[in-house]
Amino acid sequence: MTAKPQTRVPMSRIQKLIGERMLESKRTKPCYYMGIDADTTELMDSRHELKKQLGVKITSNAFYIKALGLAVKEFPLMVGSLQGDSIKIADSINVGFAVNAPHGLVVPVVKEADKKTLAQIATLEKELTDKARSNKLTLDEISGETIGLSNLGVYDIDSFIGIVPPPATTILNVGNTLRTAVPKDGQILIRKITNLTIAVDSRVVPDPYAAKFLARIGDLLRGPKQLIS
Repeated sequence: MTAKPQTRVPMSRIQKLIGERMLESKRTKPCYYMGIDADTTELMDSRHELKKQLGVKITSNAFYIKALGLAVKEFPLMVGSLQGDSIKIADSINVGFAVNAPHGLVVPVVKEADKKTLAQIATLEKELTDKARSNKLTLDEISGETIGLSNLGVYDIDSFIGIVPPPATTILNVGNTLRTAVPKDGQILIRKITNLTIAVDSRVVPDPYAAKFLARIGDLLRGPKQLIS
């Protein structure tokens, strides 16, 4: 019999770099994982009205970036990093969000997310996403990440656990939003439920602290009026 030739798929430079960085993270960061289901009914239903009110399309990622910015202000250890025998809190809350570009996975960074309005974040997120997909991001636009965000809900993935980016201690992973029957006040309501998980470096953040952080993100997403300013 004639042996079938092997099929090989060449890796791009960015694929090799991402692989090396993710391997480094898995080897050096002993992480734990936790998740919640957040009721995002009002948040998802408000997007059309907010577009008219703010003059810019609000993607779900814009809400998550804003929520991360506000939650980290209350729980700063989530952007801490191990520095010898102490933990250094990052100077800025810079959210790196994963974008699937034709040339590979790219992570633009929304810097000082806690200081930006939802409209500013939505505008910047679109600009960075467009530049990522056209391979036009500058070095500054992909640098400085202090916390990560990965959203695979757009690919109908219900839930997943991402790898913490090498420069960060925490990543928020967002799954699909599903219409779910929820009991409330003796009734069965159909609500929009989104699965959220986090991966966290256990050397930096105690798990009860991270649990409160994740719960706070859920609270912010349930009441989107808190995110509009």
